[in-house]
Amino acid sequence: MHNGQNQKLECALYVVATPIGNLRDISLRALDVLAAADVIAAEDTRNTAHLLTHHGITAHRLLALHRHNERGAAEKVVALLTQGLSVALVTDAGTPAISDPGALLVEAVRNAGHRAIPIPGASAVLAALSASGLSVPHFLFYGFLPNKSTARCSELQHLVALPYTLVFYEAPHRILECVADLQTTLGGERQIVFAREISKLFENIHACTLGEALNWLNENTNNQRGEFVLLVSGAPERQEDIDAETERMLQILLNELPLKQAVQLAAKLGNYSRNKLYQHALLLTQQE
Repeated sequence: MHNGQNQKLECALYVVATPIGNLRDISLRALDVLAAADVIAAEDTRNTAHLLTHHGITAHRLLALHRHNERGAAEKVVALLTQGLSVALVTDAGTPAISDPGALLVEAVRNAGHRAIPIPGASAVLAALSASGLSVPHFLFYGFLPNKSTARCSELQHLVALPYTLVFYEAPHRILECVADLQTTLGGERQIVFAREISKLFENIHACTLGEALNWLNENTNNQRGEFVLLVSGAPERQEDIDAETERMLQILLNELPLKQAVQLAAKLGNYSRNKLYQHALLLTQQE
């Protein structure tokens, strides 16, 4: 139960992250803001009312703001801020404006000269990354791919060569066709991590290759249920072959010089990196 003091908030839009499953995954600061805000703009007022009741926060003025009415609702929120009121923005789960309504509202609020203050918290993409075991330091969060296979494959073609972990959201009724397109476009060798129902009762995190992914989904229909975060390993480093002329030059240098010096000179004379030539030189010396 929330026992914080309802202190007066500064006039601003507070972008409040809410739980993605477990209702206890909410910050103390977020609870303070929700308790003190004059108005709460919510994607679904019923879901938000349940969250407030769970944490012992008494009823507020709730304003519906979802993807179908966001522009009109944004005008109402700007008007409220102009009156000096404070407004908290929440969506059904996670951080607003990240694959959820809110970005248009934040833009309108900032353009009107008011502050937008983030209240950080739960995020499905970061939760999934943290437990994925994929150690590449860079990732690209794409969000939802297009619904139709042709458009989805076309979009994936733009991502094929990227060396970053690719992160997608997907709904259960599209998971099979989406994974089939991932396999077709990206190949079966890459790793995929399914992060399903994060922080909920049936949470499941499973890793396999893209070539094995459809079999895993089909071996148990429960594997197809719930909201998914899909994490796919990035494009492997391109293995560039050494051309015949460079290999001949490297072999001559190796016959006359120590390996390190031969590689340094070959790197200056040729078009390959020192590391690439060094690895190839090791192979040549091992074959002798």
